[in-house]
Amino acid sequence: MKLYYLPGACSLSPHIVARELGLPLTLDKVDGKTKTTASGENFLEVNPKGYVPALRLDDGEVLTEGPAIVQYLADLKPESGLAPPNGTLARYRLQEVLTYINSELHKTFSPLFNPASPAEVKAERSEYLKRRYAYIEGILSRHPYLTGDHFSVADAYLFVVTNWSRVIKLDLSEFTALMAFQQRVAERPAVQEAMRAEGLIK
Repeated sequence: MKLYYLPGACSLSPHIVARELGLPLTLDKVDGKTKTTASGENFLEVNPKGYVPALRLDDGEVLTEGPAIVQYLADLKPESGLAPPNGTLARYRLQEVLTYINSELHKTFSPLFNPASPAEVKAERSEYLKRRYAYIEGILSRHPYLTGDHFSVADAYLFVVTNWSRVIKLDLSEFTALMAFQQRVAERPAVQEAMRAEGLIK
């Protein structure tokens, strides 16, 4: 399989998940401006949406959208426990939290990265994010991970998205359980391997 990625972008989430699972993965870095990859491909031909992640399967099929990709990867090794079995309430709970991260956290960061966003928009979005993180804080104050006592694909996604707060200098230190979670996940060997492979840490 090949993962098309941008260092530190949301594609880091499936990268982490693949390493947690011990799945062999070829990495192909995408140039966000030219939409060409390090291997010379036109990324728009891989994913017409124009953004990462995209996962090329061994049969040539391409899967996009992070929440779908991480569930696909987890289902390749169901014994890992990174995603509950399909059809169970626990699986729907996982999808519930993946959707929350995707719609309420991930997309809210977008205008904060845009230099053209007016200051009042950035201020409003920052406050919105903090209200949404308050919900996450409540979960993590009761459990070490989003779905309970065990690391799941949702935790990889939350970790990656929350790391962006450092780039845009959004102070989330008031959320002590979230900060402890970030540190806990950062110490996982697979997370360190993925971040090192993307040049995010030495």
